[in-house]
Amino acid sequence: MARQKQIKRKKNAINGWLVLDKPYGITSNEALGKIKRIFSPQKVGHAGTLDPRASGLLPVAFGEATKTVPFVMDGRKVYRFEVTWGTETDTDDTEGEVIATSDERPEAETIAAVLTEFTGTIMQVPPKFSAIKVAGERAYDLARDGEEVELEARPIDVHRLDLVDCPDADRAVFEAECGKGTYVRALARDLGRRLGTCGHVTSLRRLLVGPFGEDDLVGFDDILEASQERDEDEGIEALVEEFVLPVREAMDALVEVPVSLDDAARIRKGMAVLLRGREAPLNTDVAFASHANVPVAIGSIDKGRFQPTRVFHL
Repeated sequence: MARQKQIKRKKNAINGWLVLDKPYGITSNEALGKIKRIFSPQKVGHAGTLDPRASGLLPVAFGEATKTVPFVMDGRKVYRFEVTWGTETDTDDTEGEVIATSDERPEAETIAAVLTEFTGTIMQVPPKFSAIKVAGERAYDLARDGEEVELEARPIDVHRLDLVDCPDADRAVFEAECGKGTYVRALARDLGRRLGTCGHVTSLRRLLVGPFGEDDLVGFDDILEASQERDEDEGIEALVEEFVLPVREAMDALVEVPVSLDDAARIRKGMAVLLRGREAPLNTDVAFASHANVPVAIGSIDKGRFQPTRVFHL
């Protein structure tokens, strides 16, 4: 009996950003797999992993947008999280085993009074169950194997830490705006210790990553409902038009230098071009060139010359 040939699904040339509202209970890679099955993109990735027990904003990059992932990951992030007092776990969230307990419960005024100690550039020891590498291995792999993991404190930036609510004596809700590398679980652990008790994260939701916020969020249900309403003639294009943001959305914080059609052609060949006009910057480490509002390349500017480092094919 002849083998049946497996029919490969056509891959779609999609460029742009989908700001997914990742639900609780699945990994970021599982969420990405669901997006792949719906859009069948030629290339896709995400900017910043969310734990399975966290929900919220997961930026998904299609095609040429993957070249802008570092600018999104390096941007500020905002989290809303709940801390439950009285218990500390080895993972600093609900997944781990209890390693310490306390009968102390801090009042709202006491909590608010210490928050300034956790803002600015502070030193933080990451959780043992984290993706930090120790001698070439992930800390969480070593911790799961029962090995004692000693992680060094490192500087992080917490731009804002607000007490949002105290639903009862056992719980407090916070909102943190922070930079790359901050572990919210570690903030909860350290807050508990500073307040003379114990604490761990019992819910976590990401509200902002770089240029993307809550207004950009799209849920799986929204995408599936829209896909069922489209007929075959409309195909994937209608979904892209409705839910996918332009590549340039990820580069709002960068210097933009508009260039002519001829200069755009040179840049796409990897050539440097001299920027014209009194407003053109002389020097900057990272910028992007555009023509007719379409990104041409990411690069640097030295003495008024734009040198491309990554070229877009849009």
